[in-house]
This record gives sequence, C-alpha cells and structure tokens, in this order.
Amino acid sequence: MPVITFKYQDLKDLGINMEKNELIDTLPMMSSDIEDFNDEEIKVEFFPNRPDNLSVEGVARSFKGFIGQEVGFPDYKIEESGEYVIVDKDVAAIRPYIGFAKINNVDFSGDKLKYIMDFQENLHWVIGRDRKKVAIGIHNADAVNGPFKYIATPKDANAFVPLEKDIEMTPDEILTEHEKGKDYAHLIRNFDKYPLILDKNNNVLSMPPIINGELTKLKEDTHNIIVDVTGTDAKAVNQTLNIICSSFAEVGGQIKSMEVKYEDKTLVTPDLTPQEMNVHVDTANELIGGTDLTAEDIRELLLKARFDAEIISENEIKTIIPSYRVDILHEVDIIENIAVQYHINDVIAELPDINTVAYENNWFKSEATIREVMIAMGFQEVMSLMLTNEEAHYKKMNQEEKPHVQVARPITIDRTMIRTSLINSLMEFLEDNKHEDLPQKIFEIGDVLYLDETKENKTVSSKKLAALVCHSTANFSEIKSIMSSVLSNLGYTMDISDSENKTFIEGRAADVVGEAQKGIIKGFFGEVSPEVITNFTLDYPVIGFEIEFINK
Repeated sequence: MPVITFKYQDLKDLGINMEKNELIDTLPMMSSDIEDFNDEEIKVEFFPNRPDNLSVEGVARSFKGFIGQEVGFPDYKIEESGEYVIVDKDVAAIRPYIGFAKINNVDFSGDKLKYIMDFQENLHWVIGRDRKKVAIGIHNADAVNGPFKYIATPKDANAFVPLEKDIEMTPDEILTEHEKGKDYAHLIRNFDKYPLILDKNNNVLSMPPIINGELTKLKEDTHNIIVDVTGTDAKAVNQTLNIICSSFAEVGGQIKSMEVKYEDKTLVTPDLTPQEMNVHVDTANELIGGTDLTAEDIRELLLKARFDAEIISENEIKTIIPSYRVDILHEVDIIENIAVQYHINDVIAELPDINTVAYENNWFKSEATIREVMIAMGFQEVMSLMLTNEEAHYKKMNQEEKPHVQVARPITIDRTMIRTSLINSLMEFLEDNKHEDLPQKIFEIGDVLYLDETKENKTVSSKKLAALVCHSTANFSEIKSIMSSVLSNLGYTMDISDSENKTFIEGRAADVVGEAQKGIIKGFFGEVSPEVITNFTLDYPVIGFEIEFINK
C-alpha cells in the first residue's frame, strides 16, 4: 500500500502542534498505519481509496479535522489564467484526455520537491495504473509560454532534451534509449504517432506518459508551475488534477484554470465543483452498530471529516463532498467516515440478533475430494491470491488481453486485476522456487471471476483446478496420463480435441470436456511453450492442465 514519509516538523509547519508520541498514537485512528518512525520523521501507510492523503498536505488537512482543529469544507478559490491548450484530434486514438492547470506561489524549498515527486508517483499507480490510465507532468511555468498544444507527432519529429539528459532525442529514440522510455514504451509503442505537449514556440513540456522535458524541470527556486494530467479515462484525469491542485492550495498555492479546447467542445480545468449526497441517520446507526447518533451528532462528525453538512430533517442530512474525495461513491462511504470520526474503538460491540445452523457447503466437500486425489498423485498444493496483473496474466502467458475485472484502487502495481485463470499464478510460483529440487508438481484449487453483463453485479465466479509439472523430461504423454487419472478418480469422462491455446506448444496441447452426474468440466492441458517458460525465467520443460467445474 502507499507509504508516505515526512518529518514531524512538516506537520508543525502546517499548523499541527502535537507531541510526537501523541501523534503516533492518534494517526492510526484515522485509517492509517505507522510503518516506521524515528526522532525526526515518520512513515505512514494509507489505503489506496484515499489518494488525497498521499501528500503531507493532505494528511495535515485530514488530521486537523480529526482532532477538531479545523473542520468543514475547504473551499479553494480558482482564478482564470486566460490561457488554453488546443487538443489535436489525432491524440484521440492514443491518450485522448488532458487536464491543465496553473498554480502560482508554490514552495519547493527543503524536502518539498522530493515530497511532490513521491506524491506524483504514488498517484501514478494508485489512480493511474502505473501511467496506463493516468500520467502526470509538473512543469516550471516560467520557462514556457501559452497557448499550449497537445499533439500527436511522428516518431522521428520534434526532438527535445528529456529530463535528466543533456542531448536532444526524438520520441522514438526516447522509447529505445532513455531509462524511463524503455520502462513505459509498452504504453504507446504500438501507435504510429506519439503524444507531445508543446508551448506556443514549440518547446516541449512533456511526452506523456513517458517523460517531461528538461526545459521545464522543477527546482527549489521554482514558484509557478503548470500541471498536466493526460490519460485514457476522462474521470480519472479530472480526479487526479483535482487532488494535486487541492494539495497545493492547502499550503497557499493559487490555482488558475485553463481552457482545454477539443475539436467539438471546450472544457475548463480544474473543476473543483463539490459533490452532494444525502446520508440517513437511521442507516448510519444501523450500519455502525452500537450507536444512537442524532442528526446534529452526525453533522458535527461530517464537519470533522472535512465535509460540509446541512440537516434536512431528523433523519436526513445533505453532505457537501470536496472534489478531491474521489472515494465517495455511495451513502455507505459517508457512513464509513462518520464511524472513523466517531472513533471506531468507541463503538460498542454487539452480537447479531439472529440464529443460524451451519452446514458444510457442497463445493467444499468436493474440494476435499479433489485435494485428496491430487495429493495422492504426488502433487503439492499452492494457495495464491485472486489478484494478479495484466502483464503476468496475459502477456507472459502468450494470451490476448480480454475484458476482465480491474481493481479501481490497486494496493500495488502487480495486483491490478482479478484472475480468470490459475495457470499464471502457478508459473509465478515455479519462478519463485526454481532453486528447489526437481521434479516439482504443484496444483491449486481456487476461484476465478468473469465479467457477465446479465448478472446483477456484472460478474460471475467459477471454480477451477490447475496443476503444473516441471522436470527435464516432462512431455505431452505425461500430462495426458495425469489428466486422465485426475478425471477418472473424480468420476468424469474425458473427451479431447485439438487446442489452439497459445500458452502451449502447437500440436502438443488439447482441449478437454468431461461429464459426471454432479456436473460437467471443461479445460485444457499440454506442454507449455518455450516462450512462456522463458518469460517466467524457468530453465526446464513445464507441462500442465486447467479445468473448470460447471454444475448442471
């Protein structure tokens, strides 16, 4: 999860005068965790659903409310800059959305420049999915002049000096030679043109989502900045810009709006218009439990959460939500904030007023049988997380990326989606344990999740069994024999056909279907292709299978 580091003096400079020991005891009560601390600084971990707390300014803003030092809606003023950015229609196919803002009177002295860089990178993966969805650029505004242009340029045109370099490079050279270019080339490499942000004199501010220009590099004596946020999701772009602007405004930065001129519309960014949502007193008391809060009690707690609140009736309160609070999606999110401000430890624990008789789920009975069969055949069980990432799940497995459930606020960049298959998790296990003796025989029984528009929650889960075998002579005959034994012992028939699964060697893989009284199965088995084996840095042949259980 995101961890931010700051000094105790930073909070004092922001108006919080609290003894170190009391601060360490109090911070965890506002949904954070102390990772480490010493006499000078502290490391604090926040859940990804609160990206507004990933800067020391955001922490101070929330903490002031929590301790009652400063409550209510922080109303940040925006002035018009009179400047604009023109969006070239050709960027629509690459990174179609952009948000622009000017912020004057910023302070980058001391550690503040490092803090804003850390803040930017945390936002890149919490909201931006490691720059795929959103990328941020922060520039010295005094080094360039508007109006600005957001264009798609040919790969060998508009050479510029990228950040931390002293020679000009074309966009194509940056992707192949620059450190950051090689890290993020996969985000735009497949397009014919690359995005650039230019000023009126064609000076390059940024090549999103890759690298900024050296011309607009931030320094300690920089006082006026331009913030650009580009991406593939308009909502995420605007939310990110709002969070950054609000953080700077918290310490005296003057936000200036800019017009973004698309071919068919003109927008003004940032837009800090608050959201309104009603919360109900009875619902809050019911969900929190052990409380008897009144409308006035809840109003005061909402003010401490840095919302504004207006009592409509004894049972309903209108809540004004700042634009930087991108985590508020439903009334229950507001109630969570009420519980935090009330202090979770003060909530009286109550047993639920229900009686139930427990019995074992039929699937778990079947799972126990499957486990016995696999262990009897010499396999060792692996239990992995349902969360994985697109790189490991699709690219390294030679599979085309398909629609899947994504994590809106991923905890880490390698846990960005919910799996639809078990095989890649087993390959990762082999990769992590390749120092162990061969043969290695592993299996996993677990859930996967598919998108399904016909379901109320748009998803459907399914049960799967997967296994891998790794040793120097592993081959198709061996995995076919294993597959046959597993299905026979579980009471299923086995019909096989040719498979086009790209994870396996062509001609050495098969699709399988089977049927039993309790249901049907479908799946595949074969020899894993050398390319996939190399992707996971393995040195020996791997064979495997995966089957899905479908109830009749």
